[in-house]
This record gives sequence, C-alpha cells and structure tokens, in this order.
Amino acid sequence: MSALPDPADATLPEADRRELIVWTAACATRLLPVFAEDRPDDPRLRDALDGALAFSRGELGVGAVRELAFGCHAAARDAASTAATAAARACGQAVAVAHMAGHSRHVPAYAAKALPARDLRDAELVWQRSTVPARFAVYVYGPRARPVATLTAPDD
Repeated sequence: MSALPDPADATLPEADRRELIVWTAACATRLLPVFAEDRPDDPRLRDALDGALAFSRGELGVGAVRELAFGCHAAARDAASTAATAAARACGQAVAVAHMAGHSRHVPAYAAKALPARDLRDAELVWQRSTVPARFAVYVYGPRARPVATLTAPDD
C-alpha cells in the first residue's frame, strides 16, 4: 500500500492521481442521469469519464484528459438546469484529477448541488464517503471530516 497522500499537496504524484481518478469518475458517473435529463444527446461527460478511466490505465495522457475536463465545464455552461450544471461541474472536477488531485475535493459539493432532493443527496454523499479509497479519505474530506460510521443513509 502506498503512503498516505499529503493533504497540502494539491497535485500529488501521477500514480496517486491514477488511483484517485477511478473513484472520482465513479462518483461522476452516478450523476450522468441528472445531466442526461437536461441534455440527453450531449456526449461530453461520458467521453470525459471514458478518458479519465483511460488515464487511470495509463492509456491517455494528462493533457488529453485535461481537455476533456474543459469539455465538461463547457457542457455545464450549456445546461439549462441548476442540477445538470452541477452534474457537469462534478464531472469536470472528477476528470481534472488527472491534472491535479485537489480537484477531487470539489466532487462531493457539486454532487450535492446536482441532487437537490435531500434523501437522494444524503444517500449519494454517504455512498461517496463509504467508497473513497481509505488512504484518500483525509485528502478529500479533510482531517475533521466525520467518519463513515457516523453517517447514515435515509431509510428506504
């Protein structure tokens, strides 16, 4: 297992970014239906997430993935709803981890904005917190973040 990442380092080594981007891409993928409701024929988010996973496997370089992240932010500007805009921003931040790991810290906030219904938002944030690779939990959520055990998803 690799060492814990330094929370003060927004960049992190490429190997760490390759590992972390798998989680951020998974988080953003779960928000695709929110964006698709507003822009069903816009492939930019899906293309960017595919690129992020290619980066994680060493098949695509940082520059190419960074351009895909810019595409997500352009898609956010084109979206009509606040929720779709936030979903696209979450995707852009998730994909931008290829360039700078610190972008991972914005994914939960944009996910919350993309899911305004409290039960959906709370369940998603619990899922994110419970699936973040353990060695990145403090990096993403900070040293004062509540442990997963204290979070609860809404009753089904």
